[in-house]
This record gives sequence, C-alpha cells and structure tokens, in this order.
Amino acid sequence: MALVAARPLISVYNEKSEATESKVLLPSVFRAPIRPDIVSYVHDQMSKNHRQPYAVSEKAGMQSSAESWGTGRAVARIPRVRGGGTHRSGQGAFGNMCRGGRMFAPTKTWRRWHRKVNIKQRRYAVVSAIAATGIPGLVMAKGHRIEETPEFPLVLSDKVEELKKTKEAVAVLRKLKAWNDIEKVYATKRFRAGKGKLRNRRRIMKRGPLIVYNKDNGITRAFRNIPGKY
Repeated sequence: MALVAARPLISVYNEKSEATESKVLLPSVFRAPIRPDIVSYVHDQMSKNHRQPYAVSEKAGMQSSAESWGTGRAVARIPRVRGGGTHRSGQGAFGNMCRGGRMFAPTKTWRRWHRKVNIKQRRYAVVSAIAATGIPGLVMAKGHRIEETPEFPLVLSDKVEELKKTKEAVAVLRKLKAWNDIEKVYATKRFRAGKGKLRNRRRIMKRGPLIVYNKDNGITRAFRNIPGKY
C-alpha cells in the first residue's frame, strides 16, 4: 500500500499559496499497490503497438547471375558472378559474407509487431503509476523539484480554473514554489540524439508538473504556453 495512505486528508490551497479551511479526502487510487514490474512490463508491451513494419527488398543482393565454380579450383564454393571483362566477374555473390550480397535471414514484414495486453493488467499498471505520483520521494527521484511546495499532492481551489492569462498562471506557480520544476524544464531543453533530428523531432525536454482540472474555464489557455506541463 502506498505511503500516502497514512494521511487520507489533503489540505486545499488558494491561488495565493494559503491553506484554506476545507480539506479533501485522498482518492482511493492513491492507495493502490505500487508495482514497478507490472508498470514496466505493460509499458514495454504497449509501446510496441506503434511500430510500423519494415523489411529489406526481397530482391536485394540476389540480382546477380552467379553460380558456384564447384570444387577443384582452390577457391571457396560460394556462387560467383559470371562473365569477364569487368572487376565484378568472378566475385562472390548472394551470400551474407559477400560484398553486394544479401543479409542473413532478410527481414520480413510479417513479423509479429504488436502485442496484446490483458485489460486488467493495463488497469493495474495505470492505478499503480498514479499511486506512485503521490509519494514525494519517488517523484523527487524522477528529478522533479517539489522540495519547497507546501504539500504533495498539491490541491488548489476551484478559482484556479478561472485563470485565463499565462502571467497569472506563472504567478500562481511561483507562489506555490512549483516554478522550480518549470525552470528545470527550461534547463533541459536540448537537441535529440539520433535520426529524430531529421524527422521534425529536433528538440526534447523533461516533463514538468501534471495539472488535473475539472472544468475548463480558461485554465488550458493560461497554462498551454508553459513548457513541460502535461
């Protein structure tokens, strides 16, 4: 059971970072068992469902007219290109050890790319991951800067849902000492390693606070231009 179950009541803070008189009951999902093994397994299996099939051409490396010279000529029995008058004639062909030959076990598009995951396992992984977000130690271990926030999980009054300007949202985050996590996001903006740079995915950054709201009275417009939040 998650450690946050020891304090079932959570204080509600206003936009000025002041604790109000009201308190809310911690949702039961935060008392779910934390199972990193199930979360890791389900994430690994479900991430395979976005893959697209790939394969080499069926003809690649097999488009030479070649035949083995057989035994008795003190050369390997690999098929060799026919003819003369060119460097290519007499060279080995077809084999995976030959220049210009096909690969070993050419990839096919009918590989089993996708995975089915039991629906109860998926639900278990979701509630386990949510429960882990309520433990400050685990959240800080992931790199989030929450050491100065008044409480965690941090619950705010409904008035925050009425924010419409980004500067108002920034002011609230600064008063709640949650802006440190956004500054961490700014500091981690960097170029992606690998081919993703060529595929419109040049820049990456860390994640910041997770904002959960009930009614959108302008809160999405207020927070949408702040990087890292999700």
